[in-house]
Amino acid sequence: MQQANSGIAYILWCLCFFGICGGQRFYTGQIGSGLIYFFTIGFFGIGQLIDLALIPGMVDKRNIYLRGLHGNGTPSVNQSITLNISEIPQLQQLQTIQPPISTGSPMQKLLKAAKEHNGQLSIAQAAIYTELESEHLKELLQEATKMGYAEVNNDPNTGAIRYHFDV
Repeated sequence: MQQANSGIAYILWCLCFFGICGGQRFYTGQIGSGLIYFFTIGFFGIGQLIDLALIPGMVDKRNIYLRGLHGNGTPSVNQSITLNISEIPQLQQLQTIQPPISTGSPMQKLLKAAKEHNGQLSIAQAAIYTELESEHLKELLQEATKMGYAEVNNDPNTGAIRYHFDV
């Protein structure tokens, strides 16, 4: 099928001087608005004047539609894109950065300290080994007792709180 042409659309627009309005709309496939223009004398003349600026876009839109309808070498909708993430420079930089060597979670530090002290720790010793603030340390020790890692007792001589670990 032949493509629409802006020159022909402008010639059809000129038919409004003879009382036939909307020809450019019919030509570009806009039948509904073409009928409105035809029966309202170019939408009372205002629509015809506006179409002087809109004709190139209407023709382009019609040609795109016609190319898609008849498949004249236009790309299909089902095309896919392959992206190799390793070729993105920012991601290459992130891959070269090595994570810091972990010395273990606070729970692991606590258990290692308990093992070094024959399974028995005071709150002060736990704070030294885990390097946690008092609130976080209390939460950690409570978690250790909930998980069954430790039992809370008092030292028989001093009465101080001791955590006994089965390590």
